[in-house]
Amino acid sequence: MHTRTFLACLLTGLVATTGWAQGLPTTAPAAVGLSEERLDRLEAVMQRYVDEQAIAGAVTLIARRGRQAHLQAYGMADRNDGTPMTADTIFRIASMSKPVTSVAVLMLYEEGHFKLNDPVGQFLPELASLDVLTATADGTSFTRTASQQPMTIRHLLTHTSGIGYRFLGDLGGGAKLRRLAELYGQAGIGDGLAEHDGTIEELVTALGTLPLLHEPGAAFSYGLSDDVLGRLVEVVSGVSFDEFLRTRLFEPLGMDDTSFYVPASKASRMAAVYTPTSSGLAEVEGTVEGTHLIYSSTYSTGEPRRNFSGGAGLSSTAQDYVRLLQMLLNGGELDGARILSPMTVDLMTSNQIGTAPAGSIVQPGSAGFGLGVAIRGGPSVDGELGSSGAYYWSGFFNTVFWIDPTEQLIGVLMTQVFPGTSDIQDKFRLMAYQAIVERN
Repeated sequence: MHTRTFLACLLTGLVATTGWAQGLPTTAPAAVGLSEERLDRLEAVMQRYVDEQAIAGAVTLIARRGRQAHLQAYGMADRNDGTPMTADTIFRIASMSKPVTSVAVLMLYEEGHFKLNDPVGQFLPELASLDVLTATADGTSFTRTASQQPMTIRHLLTHTSGIGYRFLGDLGGGAKLRRLAELYGQAGIGDGLAEHDGTIEELVTALGTLPLLHEPGAAFSYGLSDDVLGRLVEVVSGVSFDEFLRTRLFEPLGMDDTSFYVPASKASRMAAVYTPTSSGLAEVEGTVEGTHLIYSSTYSTGEPRRNFSGGAGLSSTAQDYVRLLQMLLNGGELDGARILSPMTVDLMTSNQIGTAPAGSIVQPGSAGFGLGVAIRGGPSVDGELGSSGAYYWSGFFNTVFWIDPTEQLIGVLMTQVFPGTSDIQDKFRLMAYQAIVERN
């Protein structure tokens, strides 16, 4: 018997006798229309990235039709101390925190606390009256002019609010974005990727004193919108964002390894962070500082702090995170826990930005952006394997997920390297699709 088939059958038996505490029920690939031999190709491609030192290690997970058909660990979680990568390794998921935050906001939306087109200033008065950063006529400097329309909750969910990210000042985007990054730095605003003692309440207060990159709704500008949404959740729900996620989302979904701060009892399961050098990968120890980009390998460990960054702060495992994704693919429900309605999931995963420019942060082949996820346009757009309407997002340390409703397919890739490359993310997706031998 093929090793993967044997393990799948063994785990399926354990599910029947002991229940399932993490991940999804496991099955043999053939039972959900996937080829074991073609999944071997995927594993060979991922191992090649390890052998070539593009990454130190990774975990890949593929689920189809509600069952986990592939879970594989590669390489090392920590090369310095010889810790191998395992299925339960914990990763800093960074911007893959954003869909989690969107779900939390939409839960409150379904309870009737607000409409998506409501001005956020109704709940966060610090953001009721804002300025826009405007270039002078000669383009040599910038001034501030009063915004002509209010920022809405929808603007925050779609990253059209005009709120930016400080770190993008080091990664291109022009003089205007660099100037905004300077202002953020002067105000002590962080991006959620390094130790920070401030709260998201204090972040919102600081953002209320600073200009926007553009008028709300005018463009897609990646930024701290989800951190602001975390504060909205606190104000509306009356509990900390951390507590809301834990009690209202993670516990009902059985996501036991997802949190803002990894407890000491689980610290040994954290993957190390690496960065490419001319001589191979080097482990990131402590904080890395550029002009505007500041990130740390330790921001999610140690003593818990009060900074609950909805845009970058969570850590998780592949098996934990897939439970959130399966809930979305199921139309808002998993194992009897109803989180969202099917219509709300449809709203979240459909294009909400119209023809607004998406910017380079959204990968080629996309057809827009929903409420916290990007929407793929399918083969007719980028010429690669995939389905129109699949949705995805990725993280700073080269993690990515995607959900394909047409094929009932989910993929999760976890690595820990910055700068990373979309190449490994694309290859993972393509190798998963080529393993399908039975269409839905």
